[in-house]
Order: sequence, then C-alpha cells, then structure tokens
Amino acid sequence: MRFLCFLLAITFSGSLQASEIIYTPVNPNFGGNPGNASMLMSEAEAINKFKDPAAVNPFAKLSPLDQFNSNLQQFVLNQIAASVTSQIIDANGNLIPGTIETQQFSISIAANATTGGLTISTTDKTTGQTTSFEVR
Repeated sequence: MRFLCFLLAITFSGSLQASEIIYTPVNPNFGGNPGNASMLMSEAEAINKFKDPAAVNPFAKLSPLDQFNSNLQQFVLNQIAASVTSQIIDANGNLIPGTIETQQFSISIAANATTGGLTISTTDKTTGQTTSFEVR
C-alpha cells in the first residue's frame, strides 16, 4: 500500500506544473485595458448619490410659458438691435460716429485718426462694464 501511494505520488508529481502569478489591472488609470473605462465610469455614476444642486439639466423641457417668454425676449432684443442699427448706419452702409443711449446701454462710435477706422464701445450702465472693438 505504501509502495502504491509512493508510486502514484511520483507519477502525478511529474505532470504538475507551477507558474508565476500574473496580475492584470482592470482600471485604465493603473495600466488596465482602456476599453474598461466606460464600464467603470458607468458603475461610478450609478452608485453616486451626490447631485450638484446648482446643476441645470440641459435636457429639461421648458414649459410653454417659459418658451413664450424666451421667444418674446429674443424678439424684443432683435427689434432694439434693428432700431439701434438704423440709427448708426447711413443709407450707404457706413457707420455714423456718435453716441446712442438706451435704458441699459450706451453705444459710442468714434473715428480713430491713427488707424483710420472706427472704435465702437458698448457700456452697460448698471455695471459700468465696457466692451470695445475697432472697425477698419
């Protein structure tokens, strides 16, 4: 019996092989497969319970009233821009130097002698912020 156990142990020990343990990381940040990134991000977002209270959902639909107000606001702004444009452009399409005042803005058009162009400055009356650009 001992001999049989010894013989079996020697017979099967020759077929056993060992190799080194090879670690393959999963996370692409640590050398893993880049294809795992989307899966890991999806899992992280699924378990994330924290939401930004100031976040705006870009897919949220506006109510009909909000859509109407937005469209009305754009229409009014377009009419104001058209009105101001007709005051600062002559019949030939040239800018007329001068200043135009609205309730919230002051638009100044001045000739620039050094460059030969016109400098247009828009000032917000409530904040005092000024934006300027030059037309040659």
